[in-house]
Amino acid sequence: MPNESLYSPALLAALFTFVAVSSITPGPNNIMLMVSGVNFGIRRTVPQMAGIFSGLFIIVAATGLGLGYLFLHFPLLRVTLMLAGILYTLYLAVRIMLSGSVGGASLARPLTYGGSLLFQAVNPKLWAMAITAAAIYVRPHYLLADTALLVGAFSLINIPAMLVWAGFGVGLRQALQAPGRIRAFNIVMGLLLAASVLAFLRN
Repeated sequence: MPNESLYSPALLAALFTFVAVSSITPGPNNIMLMVSGVNFGIRRTVPQMAGIFSGLFIIVAATGLGLGYLFLHFPLLRVTLMLAGILYTLYLAVRIMLSGSVGGASLARPLTYGGSLLFQAVNPKLWAMAITAAAIYVRPHYLLADTALLVGAFSLINIPAMLVWAGFGVGLRQALQAPGRIRAFNIVMGLLLAASVLAFLRN
């Protein structure tokens, strides 16, 4: 059939719903964006957002084109990557919790583009999203077309989702100027960041 390769409106709606929910819910990237928004503002958070966007683009494309297949047949590779991501995220959580003021000692600089891009390689939530999406929405006979659709959907929704989280942090900036308040905020965010990846140990 000529339209066999096209998604139906219902499947497209399901795909974009999955991508939207996955992108906007709390996870390592979103929590770190909010922390950066509070501590540094939107402009200085842009390199971090660019690193997230680039990493997401690469990982979703690579997974759709077959990296998920490798993880399925070599589970130790996936476990190793996940454990490395959890350990690094816990390290970032501790750094956030130790920061006591806006732009303070332990968070002297926002995450750079390169640092943010490298973090995506060990971000367990991103890998889980990409593998799940590829398993559900990428059909073997339409590998390129479906992967392109998946990358497009994630790219389209990722930018406003990042702005929401970073903007939420900026909105809290004035209310958290007092050292005691920002310390409490950073402790809570550090704990949430740790909790967001420790859940993957059960999988």
